[in-house]
Amino acid sequence: MSSPRPPRPLRRLRWVLAALCAVTLAVAFTAPASATSASTSHARTWRVSVGAESHDMAIQTMAFMPGTIWVNAGDSILWTVRAGEFHTVTFLASGQKLPEFNPFDPMHVKRQGGSRYDGHSYYNSGLLSNQGSNSGFPAGSTYTLTFPNTGTFTYWCLVHGMFMKGTVHVRAAGTKYPFSQADYNRQADHKKAADLRDGHRLWDATSDKADAAKGTVYAGADDDVAMVMRFINRHVTVHVGDSITWKDPGMIVPHTITFGPERSNIFVPYGDPKHFAGGQLNSGLLLPGHDFTVTFTKAGKYSYICGLHDFLGMVGTVVVTS
Repeated sequence: MSSPRPPRPLRRLRWVLAALCAVTLAVAFTAPASATSASTSHARTWRVSVGAESHDMAIQTMAFMPGTIWVNAGDSILWTVRAGEFHTVTFLASGQKLPEFNPFDPMHVKRQGGSRYDGHSYYNSGLLSNQGSNSGFPAGSTYTLTFPNTGTFTYWCLVHGMFMKGTVHVRAAGTKYPFSQADYNRQADHKKAADLRDGHRLWDATSDKADAAKGTVYAGADDDVAMVMRFINRHVTVHVGDSITWKDPGMIVPHTITFGPERSNIFVPYGDPKHFAGGQLNSGLLLPGHDFTVTFTKAGKYSYICGLHDFLGMVGTVVVTS
């Protein structure tokens, strides 16, 4: 048997209470938006990630995350590198063309410009890496700029050229922001996951080629999204008198094939690759699309590295049997 309905005045009271609760909830949920709108008059610091990597550092990605960001005049951006691979945050001077990266040019590898971006001069973070001194090069991990002037500004990673750029839209102070930092963080997480998947697919595809190519080792791989920082088919066994050819199948990332203790300038070839019996041997800078062949004339086990990326785990061995 159903319970008797409450008297009509009591039901009306319940309706009133329910309506008050609904209004209270609506106010509670709209309060953050009101607070965000009101806070646009205060300068903020926004955060952008530079690159990403897999847990073992084998996959490195090339992106600013988010790639496009809207800020207000007076706001700052803090870029933090999330990868061992080198990157830069570089705003070119008005009319300046994107240069080819030169590791010996201090304008490319060291910080240039002040902390407030004037909208038309050259500003550069210098080299950035989350490995710091472990990378073998002086590299920072963060870079901050304040944007006092409105406008749309493009910036680049000099190391990865046209494949890695970002955009900053600066509007007048007090303008409502289209996205929150949490929104940008979600964009960055999605981009990172997608780029790492691309890197693993690239690794698998290059491994298939390496398996089919006897006497060939692939020195990494890269496309316009990700880089594989591993020698693919990196542990090889050959006989005395045999040769191995290292190929760089990538688009933009150079490597070295370096046996023995490194000399001060790994960009210059040294040693005799036609008659290698141990000691020092270096390919110099092995550019994408180029090969380096070594003929082994003595039995033994020989370890080698990429002199640019060994700190990421890019190492290999050759066992030579009689």
